[in-house]
Amino acid sequence: MRLVRRISDRSGTHLGTLRSEGHLLDDVSRKDEYYNRAKQEGYRARSAYKLQQIDDIANVISGGDTVVDLGAAPGGWLQVAADRVGPSGRVVGVDKQRIDPLDHENRNTSTIRGDITDQRTIDRITEEVGDVDVVISDMAPNMTGEYDLDHARSVHLARQALGVAIDVLAPGGEFVAKVFQGRDLDGFRADVEDPFEYARTIVPDASRDSSSEVFLVGRRRIDAPVTEGENLTVEVTAMGQEGDGIATVEGYTLFVPDAEVGDSVTVVVDAVKPEYGFTSRLE
Repeated sequence: MRLVRRISDRSGTHLGTLRSEGHLLDDVSRKDEYYNRAKQEGYRARSAYKLQQIDDIANVISGGDTVVDLGAAPGGWLQVAADRVGPSGRVVGVDKQRIDPLDHENRNTSTIRGDITDQRTIDRITEEVGDVDVVISDMAPNMTGEYDLDHARSVHLARQALGVAIDVLAPGGEFVAKVFQGRDLDGFRADVEDPFEYARTIVPDASRDSSSEVFLVGRRRIDAPVTEGENLTVEVTAMGQEGDGIATVEGYTLFVPDAEVGDSVTVVVDAVKPEYGFTSRLE
């Protein structure tokens, strides 16, 4: 019989599993499977399959996208992202370490050597790339073996990646970051949910069973000048296809019910989406 013992933090969050020898052998076998596939298929790291599986589930990368890969060395995620954006897209890898150029048909793949905590690196991204559609990060701390410390450091790295994403993503952009399970995971997920339409957690099959890593995905970056519940007075300047009035606030579109062009209307913002919002009249 195989013995399994669950490990939980003080809040009861599942952190991992101590397993019998049979389970450990299963994990090694799965590791070897992806390691061998990576060698055979020309990927620089077995982690390439994690991004493939995340994207298959969440559809964060589309053809023609501009993708920034944070902590990109040695380049496994760069290779997958380059495949998925195609020849009309662009992929930029950022790392303090040197990343060898990709031998890839997509010529729109480049690298920036720099520290993402340095504003000069962020400036280079915005200057060289412009608006970004997707920010991805497989960054992980150097492991100490102390679970709480490793978890806290992984959350710190993920927050740094989130900060970069907020700086460079265009409205509607997507975000993926690795983090270890633990007591700060829910707080980080809340931080991801705030600037995005919603967030979800994904554990790809390529992650080892013994690993506590998960990937937080932020969907559709919101960069609106209004917030839900806000009251404001707007002027209707156009009509929508469904018969609602259209007003704009700093270039952001708000749909106003029961209004005509030229009306000045006091509204409450009911819902905020990446490119537009919905309101209700207060008068």
